[in-house]
Amino acid sequence: MKRVAKPVFFIVAVLIAALVVTTFMGVYSTYGDRTDTHIKGAGDIRFGIDIRGGVEATFGPSDTNLDVTDNQMEAIKDVIAQRLILNGVTDYELYTDLANDQVIVRYPWASHETEFDAAAAIQELGQTARLEFHLGSETKDKTDDKGEVVKDENGNAIKVPSGSLVLTGDDVQSAEALATQDEKGNLIYIVSLELKESGKKAFADATKAQKANKGTISIWLDDQMISNPTVNAHITDGKATIEGGFETMADAADLANLITSGALPFDIKVTNSGSISPTMGATALEAMILAGIIAFALISIYMIIRYRLPGVVAVIALAGQVAGAIACISGYFTFFEGLTLTIPGIAGIILSIGMGVDANTITAERIKEEIRAGRTIDGAVDRGTKASFSAIFDGNITVMIVAIVLMGVFGSSTSLWAKLLSWALYFFPVATTGSVYAFGFTLLVGIVWNFIMGVWLSRLMLKSLCRFKALRKPFFLGGERV
Repeated sequence: MKRVAKPVFFIVAVLIAALVVTTFMGVYSTYGDRTDTHIKGAGDIRFGIDIRGGVEATFGPSDTNLDVTDNQMEAIKDVIAQRLILNGVTDYELYTDLANDQVIVRYPWASHETEFDAAAAIQELGQTARLEFHLGSETKDKTDDKGEVVKDENGNAIKVPSGSLVLTGDDVQSAEALATQDEKGNLIYIVSLELKESGKKAFADATKAQKANKGTISIWLDDQMISNPTVNAHITDGKATIEGGFETMADAADLANLITSGALPFDIKVTNSGSISPTMGATALEAMILAGIIAFALISIYMIIRYRLPGVVAVIALAGQVAGAIACISGYFTFFEGLTLTIPGIAGIILSIGMGVDANTITAERIKEEIRAGRTIDGAVDRGTKASFSAIFDGNITVMIVAIVLMGVFGSSTSLWAKLLSWALYFFPVATTGSVYAFGFTLLVGIVWNFIMGVWLSRLMLKSLCRFKALRKPFFLGGERV
């Protein structure tokens, strides 16, 4: 058996403990009445309508005299659905009422919402996200059709760019939030843009002209200048970045999501809104948490009594697996937004935990068989872990394939999984159903963490513990007491 140093167990156990604590508690800092989130905890999870309730809203055109087509209403529905998914909202219901030119949406409250203001909750869905690139940063007063100056709610004239229009959001192929460093080595957040063919030539001409006199190309979102970068290069490949104005990665991601989701075909307004009560009842979440704690405690006791030392290691690995799955849901890892946790999503976590228990049980039984066959401690652990791997791998990979198919079929058409399965979904187009997608997502991340915790790290910890003389007894690995 390849020797593993004694301190490995303690290092891995401490790392798992840190993951568990930060996943459930989060990491925050407070300055006066402001609280900054550094690592999202379990309290930041957006729970589904079935657990926490949500909001219902009806959208319609702002101009009631507008002649709206069915295709335009379907476009409104698609944009709203895309914005929901990009914001990590996967549990929603979305319908079009073509007879009355309306789109009806129901989705859960955000984790930070406590006042349950339906009007504020749905504001992000109706934004037009009109993105424009203009030469220079000079402005002028905005005027209406009658030539009168348009003012904001405070009575101040609204400013709009006076420079020539270079690009619009329709010329943008994709937008992605990234973290990078500036010339001084400071961490900054940017939005990376890739332009369509329709915008490459115009952008190349604009950057060439502005580079000569060190001018700027201002970037505007809904009549608000969000950035005014100086042109330092002649860009001909259609790849550009929006810099400045982003205090956090989330700020950059919000802009990227709005750009990616596309602009609405016309301005819309909320014609009706209200709150939805949780379908499972207000105390359902507390009951499920209590049931989960009791179930985990009983499983832990059983594993330790039956398998002894491998059982202790299995309990630590299972705690890490649960924490890892919750971390992926809450947005703990900043490279994706997380997920709306619904009852089917919880079922996916439970199923993945069952796979984790199964993986540790198979390994422990194989080691026990080797011990009872008379092998040494090192030989039994080595042969037992190797003999159990193929069965664990086959079972978990099969479940991962099922989870990926569910995410591809019932997720966004622009998602990675939908693109990978595009050849298979040609005759069966995607059906965006958040509850099924949530089940596939939690099942997938649970299985991935099972490989990390239940297969890799648990074996490292067990081999490390077997280096201690006091634990090198067959009894601790399932053998008879001498």
